[in-house]
Amino acid sequence: MKPTGIFYGSATGQTRDAAYKIAANLGINPADVYNVADTGPSAVGKYDNLILGTSTWGDGDLEDDWMDFIDGLESLDLKGKKIVLFGCGDETMTETFCNGVGLLYDRLAGTGATFIGEGFPIDCFSFATSKAVKGGRACGLLLDNVNHEQLTDTRIGEWTKDIKPKLG
Repeated sequence: MKPTGIFYGSATGQTRDAAYKIAANLGINPADVYNVADTGPSAVGKYDNLILGTSTWGDGDLEDDWMDFIDGLESLDLKGKKIVLFGCGDETMTETFCNGVGLLYDRLAGTGATFIGEGFPIDCFSFATSKAVKGGRACGLLLDNVNHEQLTDTRIGEWTKDIKPKLG
């Protein structure tokens, strides 16, 4: 697998925990897992693959730690890099479930990167709308540890099996 870095923002620790589970499933060294609150966007430079994770806060907003990082990241030329998205949400926030994942997608769509890991099933969740759903497909791995914690490990395992060959 080509060099892969995982970058996450996490206020409660749920997204951090998911990031490390994803790393373990993909055989990624924990040293290649970064909290965006403590990392500059230039850290992505040494990686061909970027796995980006966020939670959703407030009225469907991106997790606060991402604000400065995403500003810097979207200004970079990411052509040739692959981006994979994941995020945690609460389906009872039925109008904004996992919006943060969709906001990352929207902000990075013009960077020249290629997105992979899209279309992973979301039929286990019940919500009205989400910015993380584009054309009826999730734009990354969506998790809900509030209402469906029992699904998280299985979803991460299945998703990482799907994306691993695509990471090169």
